[in-house]
Amino acid sequence: MSDFIKHECGIAFIRLRKPLSYFIEKYGPTFALSKMYLLMEKQRNRGQDGAGVANFKLNMQPGRRYISLYRSIDPDPLTSIFDKISRKYRKAQRDGNEKFYDEFWLKDNCAFTGELWLGHLRYGTHGKNSIENCHPFLRQNNWRSRNLAIAGNFNMTNVEELFDILVELGQHPKGKVDTITVLEKIGHFLDEENEEIFQKYKGKYLNREITELIENEIDLQRVLKRSCKDFDGGYAIAGITGYGASFVARDPSGIRPVYYFADEELVVAASEKPAIKTAFNIEYNQIQEIEPGHALIINKSGDYAEFPFIQKREKRSCSFERIYFSRGSDPDIYNERKMLGRLLIPQVLKSINFDLKNTVFSYIPNTAETAFLGMMEGIEEYLIQKRKEVILDGKPHIDSLEQILSFKLRIEKLVSKDVKLRTFITNDDSRNELVSHVYDTTYEVIEKGIDTLVVIDDSIVRGTTLEKSILTMLNRLSPKKIVIVSSAPQIRYPDCYGIDMSKMHEFVAFRALEKLIKDTGKEHVLDEVYETCLHSANEKEPANHVKKLYDLFDYEEVSQKISEIVKPEDMVAELDVIYQTVDNLHKAIPNHLGDWYFTGNFPTPGGNKVVNKSFTNHIEGKLVRAY
Repeated sequence: MSDFIKHECGIAFIRLRKPLSYFIEKYGPTFALSKMYLLMEKQRNRGQDGAGVANFKLNMQPGRRYISLYRSIDPDPLTSIFDKISRKYRKAQRDGNEKFYDEFWLKDNCAFTGELWLGHLRYGTHGKNSIENCHPFLRQNNWRSRNLAIAGNFNMTNVEELFDILVELGQHPKGKVDTITVLEKIGHFLDEENEEIFQKYKGKYLNREITELIENEIDLQRVLKRSCKDFDGGYAIAGITGYGASFVARDPSGIRPVYYFADEELVVAASEKPAIKTAFNIEYNQIQEIEPGHALIINKSGDYAEFPFIQKREKRSCSFERIYFSRGSDPDIYNERKMLGRLLIPQVLKSINFDLKNTVFSYIPNTAETAFLGMMEGIEEYLIQKRKEVILDGKPHIDSLEQILSFKLRIEKLVSKDVKLRTFITNDDSRNELVSHVYDTTYEVIEKGIDTLVVIDDSIVRGTTLEKSILTMLNRLSPKKIVIVSSAPQIRYPDCYGIDMSKMHEFVAFRALEKLIKDTGKEHVLDEVYETCLHSANEKEPANHVKKLYDLFDYEEVSQKISEIVKPEDMVAELDVIYQTVDNLHKAIPNHLGDWYFTGNFPTPGGNKVVNKSFTNHIEGKLVRAY
């Protein structure tokens, strides 16, 4: 992706189902530590702002520490955390010698030696990059069964409503952000579950005995049902309680991804399949996807199952996740991305007037490479068919036959990424200066004034890098024409479920829409939609009123206007910007139908509220998030 947007967060979870002594004897004392590191390392693409790891020990005696938590916002937070944990292991080994291999001594004398692990990689969509914003979050209590740690990949659209609910419950939240409201809401109903069981046995047993009864009877499915009923958003949330039960819960539309693997030794969950496969050397068909509206619940003894906790909706898992955020080493994602490239071929051939001889193909690294391969494979098949037609239907001269058979597509690496910018340390004012230096090009491979360049990107969101860097750079090669191809459709609407795309004016498709409206004298429609959005602000389930604006123009008109907007003033070459169609998106990714950023079809009522609010903010000149 040439435009800068923030990534999805990543979660990692491990629950050892056998005693620690089993793993020490079979694999060594650092088995869980190394697996957790690998599980998180293979999701590093999901976090650059910070990371955190929590560990819970089972069956510890009162007075002994059983919860450990490290978080970091260092330049390499993952390495920082695991180096720190590893030093504790090395010290314990020096101090304990042979005792280092004894389960009870190790748990008594070394942190992060428990049976439950919870990790998080943060790529914040908003807020300062501080330790306080890093997951896991811990809610502590002297009652073991009331302790709770959570980490998640989520954004809630109705934080104000959730905050008010907490206040009505009698709480005094310290902040109005979704991480706090989620933690406190689940924590509140975990407390209530504790209290109800305590009252059930009060006076019949000693308090110490009741503690054991509470831990055996807590119903986490019920806790989640009561906690999550008011959530509006996309979420994958993992949690560990102090007594050893845990859960991994997924939103009812399946917006955010989460997968798990379980055998007789352990249960593991993560945001991506390849991380689980690599860390535990298993087959892809052994990895399960948690059903929308369900939670994988692991009880105190290590038994596990999926349980529904909220009414399941139509599955609308995020397609943008597949296009860009997830690792392409997942075989399904790899094939989907190749198909996205292949389905663009008719549009590309039309744009170049079928002149393959004078066309050079390339891609913008790094995630567009797979779509590029798919496009090249498809054009090769097109060439094979054309060769057959020429040979079978005509009588080519021997020289022309040789030319036909020897013709090869011209493929060059024209665009190279020069540096990896840490976008979280750049503000909007300095971004343009930085993006102009992100990419370099390869010179002297283009026939000046003759060749057309076809360059594929996985998506074009803001168009900033395209205008300020890539097109300016490619123009120096003096081609006849430049065709920029996006394997994703036009991003028209904000995302409010985890991706940092919340301000309407930042989308080049919306800027193109506004320009078309003004060029055609239809500004009154902007006013009408603005008034409608204002009047619907308090509706519980409003419609997406911004759709009315896009309905004024067809898809190609918007693409053409985008071409005009991103074309640098000094660019001599002709420019064409081609976008994937929504129909082809669903052909390529048929099992992940979440497309709200392309179509405006939001899976929750809160999504429509956000898009209407984002539009009113834009009209009023408020450069703030809409949720």
